[in-house]
Amino acid sequence: MENLSNLEYMMKFKPNQTRTYDGEGFKQRAACLCFKNDREDEVLLVSSSRHPDQWIVPGGGMEPEEEPGGTAVREVYEEAGVRGTLGRLLGVFENQDSKHRTYVYVLTVTETLEDWEDSVNIGRKRKWFKIDEAIRVLQCHKPVHAEYLRRLTPRCGSTNGNTQEPTGQGDNTPLHQTTSHDCSLPRLHR
Repeated sequence: MENLSNLEYMMKFKPNQTRTYDGEGFKQRAACLCFKNDREDEVLLVSSSRHPDQWIVPGGGMEPEEEPGGTAVREVYEEAGVRGTLGRLLGVFENQDSKHRTYVYVLTVTETLEDWEDSVNIGRKRKWFKIDEAIRVLQCHKPVHAEYLRRLTPRCGSTNGNTQEPTGQGDNTPLHQTTSHDCSLPRLHR
């Protein structure tokens, strides 16, 4: 690693990482809102690899041949050191600035590791936040991540049959989500 700058090393440099893109040139990513329990009132955030004093939702790029749900589970294991039960797909969020589309899932944590890959390799931290506090913490530097939590709605029954459709809207706007059980999702206005 002598040819890498300290910044590259701290940014989780993976020499064999292959990025995957959709047909419109957006990098494909997946993430999880990790909750302590089914009440979904406390969410786990991790420190950023680029800015260790800032908090983010754990997630990362999809590998070739990997499904979004598998990516989400792998990323929270690597970044947050947790395992759990993968729940519903909350939505697919588009970030025009960085050309990312991120599948965001809900995960109920069932196991928390004492030491995990990113805590050992890059000193990543994790912390539980109440939802309102997490939104405030994320809003400054990761508004798209704050939007994940704003999209969170109380559970109202089955969400089977969720479909995601691009809306073609501007910066940091989540893609349109249609569900078989619309729980009176708040409409976003810009």
